[in-house]
Amino acid sequence: MNSFISKTLIPSISLRSSTRLTLTPNSLRHHKLHLPRLMSSQSSQRLFQLKLDPLTGNSEWVVIQDNDELPECYKEPLLAATSYLDMLNDSCRNKAFRLAIDKTVTKPCHVLDIGAGTGLLSMMAARAMGLNGTVTACESYLPMAKLMRKVLHRNGLGKAINLINKRSDELEVGIDIPSQADVLVSEILDSELLGEGLIPTLQYAYDKLLVENPLTVPYRAVTYGQLVESSYLWKLHVLYGTEAKASDGICLVPTGLDSILHVKSQQYPMHCDAIRNEIKLLSEPFKIFEFDFWKRPESHRETKVRIKAIDDGNIHAIVSWWVLQLDSEGTVFYSTAPRWINSLTNIGNRNWCDHWKQCVWFFRGKGMPVSVGKEVLLEATHTETSVLYNLNVQVTQTDIRQHDYKIGDFQLLLSPERIATYGDGEWRLSMLTAVRNALHGRVNTLCVVVDDSIFLTLLAVNLSKTSHVVSLFPGLREKGAQYLEKVVKANGFSMDRVEVPEKRKASLTLHDTHGRTVDMLIGEPYYYANEGMLPWQNLRFWRDRTLLDPILSEDALIMPCKGRLKACAMSLPDLWSSCRCLGEVEGFDHSIVNTTLGACGELPAPKEGPCLPFSIWQCGEIKELSERFTILEFDFSKSITSCHGKAEVQFSEHGMCHGFVLWVDWVMDAENSVVVSTGPDHRYWKQGVKLLSKPVAVGINGSKSTSEFGSTVVEALFEPASSELIIKNAFS
Repeated sequence: MNSFISKTLIPSISLRSSTRLTLTPNSLRHHKLHLPRLMSSQSSQRLFQLKLDPLTGNSEWVVIQDNDELPECYKEPLLAATSYLDMLNDSCRNKAFRLAIDKTVTKPCHVLDIGAGTGLLSMMAARAMGLNGTVTACESYLPMAKLMRKVLHRNGLGKAINLINKRSDELEVGIDIPSQADVLVSEILDSELLGEGLIPTLQYAYDKLLVENPLTVPYRAVTYGQLVESSYLWKLHVLYGTEAKASDGICLVPTGLDSILHVKSQQYPMHCDAIRNEIKLLSEPFKIFEFDFWKRPESHRETKVRIKAIDDGNIHAIVSWWVLQLDSEGTVFYSTAPRWINSLTNIGNRNWCDHWKQCVWFFRGKGMPVSVGKEVLLEATHTETSVLYNLNVQVTQTDIRQHDYKIGDFQLLLSPERIATYGDGEWRLSMLTAVRNALHGRVNTLCVVVDDSIFLTLLAVNLSKTSHVVSLFPGLREKGAQYLEKVVKANGFSMDRVEVPEKRKASLTLHDTHGRTVDMLIGEPYYYANEGMLPWQNLRFWRDRTLLDPILSEDALIMPCKGRLKACAMSLPDLWSSCRCLGEVEGFDHSIVNTTLGACGELPAPKEGPCLPFSIWQCGEIKELSERFTILEFDFSKSITSCHGKAEVQFSEHGMCHGFVLWVDWVMDAENSVVVSTGPDHRYWKQGVKLLSKPVAVGINGSKSTSEFGSTVVEALFEPASSELIIKNAFS
């Protein structure tokens, strides 16, 4: 097991310790991971960086030796994309661990810290023992191990703590560590609790690395859940119930093929407080599993919970969270519960943070109807890395849908946001209008769908009975082709009018199109591998359009015809607090990590915080302080090129400005009549956030206060060669 992925670079696994997953270039495809720009795996004394270019979809492995510093071009983007900074700014988390360690480590002993990160827990343990015992810090992720070594030296603990850059399940007593450890301290928890490999990590530790009956921090965790009804959550995983109302005639999930297109059965992290007004609670909170860290855990368990409904409704999902008991006496706790739960407990509300959220599990179908007092049976199962749920209910005859077509084992799994987009009536109407207008007056059209849009493929064929559509599906590939083969009959046409190239190509030639030039080149744009990334990274559409330029007809229609980089100044106090520069964290100087972890505020010139993707509606307290404005436009009628733009920002509200939120509006037609926005009003896309070097008090234009600004200038530079969009503002 030599491969290793850093925390939150791959959100669905987000590993920091010794999880037993072998992730190689081949297995990455097997696990269907959506990659950001950089990821890594560590083997022996080498670090393998997998650099992904979002504009080309190409990736390459870059090998860096252990005794080399990470090159600047890799180091900062790599670690800035992790959630270490957010964790270290979580004062409630840090205080809870400090209190528990001080209560647990009361005499000199051997303490083992697994997944040590910057070494905070290791330093806490060393301090608690008065530097008399032994502390072994295990950190598998090489860039973080390098950073931890700097933190330890900054705090004068470089010799007091033994840092080992290995996976914990590669450690051997007598070789790597002098003896079995008396105390285990670790924080290898994700929003689901188990996703970072907690169970296999503890199993190996108990088998090989710990004394009999060791002490542990944390001591125990309990997972809880609550049954809810929510039309918003329902739309994130059900399509056939929403697209029936669409006027475009397209069936992405035809009758009889209900399971062909859906989300993966897993728990999805989400800030549920943001949708509290759209959630109807159908049960009281209930306990699901208890995990005792003070003993060797089991790999697999099942439980059944009888739950009484407290209101009438349809059960669409489970909202789940966990409560961490950090000390054996039960006096130190931390909870990831939503605020409507924490307000009823004595644990207290934690500060907003993004590294731990609640989780949502979707129940397939229309939802299970319940009435007040009715009992339902919930079946829960946990594996080594996840928790699965099922409602044990007998389906009524009216809920059974006829299955006219066989799909075998094939299913196309998309993200909840993509399912919701395909079910959004306004979005579908925009696409219908744009494609219908584009096809007006055209016959025998050769249309190329350059991105991963299954919807546009079906729509183009449906609206023109004489068109031929070539779908490149750069991310979906054969999965997209298999999906089309299953649904074409239900949509009233045959596969002889649709083509998906068998081999992945950077571009098409006239040979591929049988000598025909392309009349229409269209996209949403949407790329399967770019989900969760910065919105302008879908400018890959522009690059793909440029590569196809040699086979475009003179009057070829490009859709969208342009993109607009939009922005808005915002007050984002919660997000700012989670990303701000670090000073002392529980008495230990962490200022040395700020630049590497992409912090905002008080950075030495000319350093700036990175622009990172966030779902603004989930970022806690937010307030728009300016009108929304356009910084620059991308003209897709021309080949891709660098471009620059700037705009003066007029502030319309008083407040503390923490940064700018940026997104792309896709202008679908030359008349500007159809515009698809990825801005903060739309929950199904992430926006880019550029936080300021320090918050600035702003006011309505004309304010005479010297501490307030009436306006400022924001500019942007897009460079295709580097796939980067550089944002500058007058506050910097």
